[in-house]
Amino acid sequence: MLGFFYFCAMLLFIGGPEILIILLFVVLFFGANKIPELAKGLGKAMRELKDASNEIKKEIRDSTNKLKDDLDLDK
Repeated sequence: MLGFFYFCAMLLFIGGPEILIILLFVVLFFGANKIPELAKGLGKAMRELKDASNEIKKEIRDSTNKLKDDLDLDK
């Protein structure tokens, strides 16, 4: 678990040259023809994550509002 947090922290400090090296390895490993398909899949995954996050936020907001209405905290 500590490795995951270390990895996330290191992503914050990636500069331009490091990104170019990573892109070069991606092209060499997957091939130029496969990259658009990978990007599309990554985009879909990010969209699903965002939608799920928004749904959870909405549920929390709705339950908080219902609790506030039940307790009449507005008065």
